[in-house]
Amino acid sequence: MRSDSELIDTFVGTFEKLGDLWTSYELDPIAWQLASGNLNEYGFKEWRPIRVSTEPASLESLYAKLPARFPPLYERLVLSYRWAEIDLRLLRLLPNPPGPDLTGLREEFFRHRALQEILFPSKCLQFGKGPDLNYDPVCFDWRRRLRDGDCPVIQVDHEGILSHNRFKKVAELAPSFRELMLRVIAEAAI
Repeated sequence: MRSDSELIDTFVGTFEKLGDLWTSYELDPIAWQLASGNLNEYGFKEWRPIRVSTEPASLESLYAKLPARFPPLYERLVLSYRWAEIDLRLLRLLPNPPGPDLTGLREEFFRHRALQEILFPSKCLQFGKGPDLNYDPVCFDWRRRLRDGDCPVIQVDHEGILSHNRFKKVAELAPSFRELMLRVIAEAAI
C-alpha cells in the first residue's frame, strides 16, 4: 500500500499521460506560467505541474469563505503542487495556479458565482468539470462526509443551475476523492 505522498505524486504523474500539456499564452495563461523550453513550430510550449511546499495555514483564508473543509488528500495535493487545468479523462481538474499561497486557487473557486450560489447551499464545492467539453461541475459532496474527512465526488448538471437555478446530481464519479485518484491512476495505466 502506498503512502498518501506517493499516491499524490502518482496522481500528478498521470497529467503527462492523460492530458495535453501543450499550450500558448492565449490558450491558457496559467499553463503558460508553468511552461518551459522553446516554442514549437506552432508557437506552443509544454507545461508541467510543479512541486511546491505551501504552508498549511494558507488553507485558512480559503476555508474562511467556504462552507466546509477539503478532503485531507485534496488539501495535501493543493499544498504540494501547482498545475493548470488538466483533462484526466474522468474529469477536468480546475487549476491551482502558481504563487506563494492559494490565492489563485481561491479565485478559481469563485470564478463562477452563479454556480457557487447553488452549489454551496447544496453542500458541494466544484473542483473540476466534466471531461473534454462537458461543463458540468465536478464537486466534493459535503452532505455525506466520511469518517476520515473524505467525501464522495459527484457531477452536477450545469444547465440545471444556469438555466433553472436548480441543483441536480448527474452521477457519482467516486465514493471518495481517494477513490477518484485511484481511478484516474488506473485510467493512465491502460
